[in-house]
Amino acid sequence: MTDLLLGPLHDRHAAQGATFAEFGGWNMPVSYAGTVGEHTATRAAVGLFDVSHLGKALVRGPGAAAFVNACFTNDLNKVGPGKAQYTLCCQESGGVAGVIDDLIAYYVSDDEIFLVPNAANTAAVVAALQDKAPEGITITNQHREYAVLAVQGPKSAEVLQRLGLPTDMEYMAYADATLDGVPVRVCRTGYTGEHGYELLPSWNDAGAVFDALLPAIVEAGGQLAGLGARDTLRTEMGYPLHGHELSADISPVQARAGWAVGWKKDEFWGREALVREKSAGPVRTLRGLRATGRGVLRPDLTVLSGGQPVGVTTSGTFSPTLKTGIALALLDTAAQIPDGATVVVDVRGREIECEVVKPPFVDVNVG
Repeated sequence: MTDLLLGPLHDRHAAQGATFAEFGGWNMPVSYAGTVGEHTATRAAVGLFDVSHLGKALVRGPGAAAFVNACFTNDLNKVGPGKAQYTLCCQESGGVAGVIDDLIAYYVSDDEIFLVPNAANTAAVVAALQDKAPEGITITNQHREYAVLAVQGPKSAEVLQRLGLPTDMEYMAYADATLDGVPVRVCRTGYTGEHGYELLPSWNDAGAVFDALLPAIVEAGGQLAGLGARDTLRTEMGYPLHGHELSADISPVQARAGWAVGWKKDEFWGREALVREKSAGPVRTLRGLRATGRGVLRPDLTVLSGGQPVGVTTSGTFSPTLKTGIALALLDTAAQIPDGATVVVDVRGREIECEVVKPPFVDVNVG
């Protein structure tokens, strides 16, 4: 634990009674009063998450947007200044366009793109961009220059309005504002499926923003929430987590993330492999499993149909909303298993029956 990185709010989390665990090399709060309660508070009211471990990087220079667009899968030409976009950083290896990372690109200007990759992959994304960057474009790792606080839930706008922050923006848009004199970027983004925002103050200003947010969250009937609730919330939505649903061995086509690929673009990393796989059809695809029998589903469990292995779970948890086990799984396309079919998951020799479903598992106010 002594070698783990600490975020700017670590002492505040400890004072709030957080339990901690390693995530992406960082010592992060998993829960405070319990994952189920924090999950429920986010769905019903509002939750406050510290996700400052997420990476930050800046691509700057003449034609920065065009350069990023030639590297990542999604089409930045579909957005512009003041907008953000979910995209993928892929590499072609062994004929598969594996995913180095999935990340958010903030379009500041044609000459400036701000990136938020995953914690453990920031250095790899920065290195890949630096390796391809033309003269005049710089890529700066700003991992410790900004914090990220997520305010998620149906009362998230109420909380921000109480603090004088902007809320009237489209999904995946952002605005630069101040909170008690502290500069903060307010983004209509999040990882829970709920209406929500992510606030990006400087690393050194994170404490002041947290101290302003927390009482407003509590007053709105919400709670501090840790990464445990963040994981159950995103799994209920079927959102991918790098290292589980996306990886060097799992392509966007297999993960059903083709919507984040600009198929009409002439150039992006991994394009040839992805186009080839899309045309041929993937050998496996990401599906949802909802337990109809008793038991909690976990990652890396074998899925069987008719007694034969047909796939493996990539994520699994207990759904506080549905009160049952749910999982995401890569199932063999050749097995031709339709939605609504029954499969079984082998949990240490015990078979749990599950229904194959199409995520999301719950109906919430996405975005």
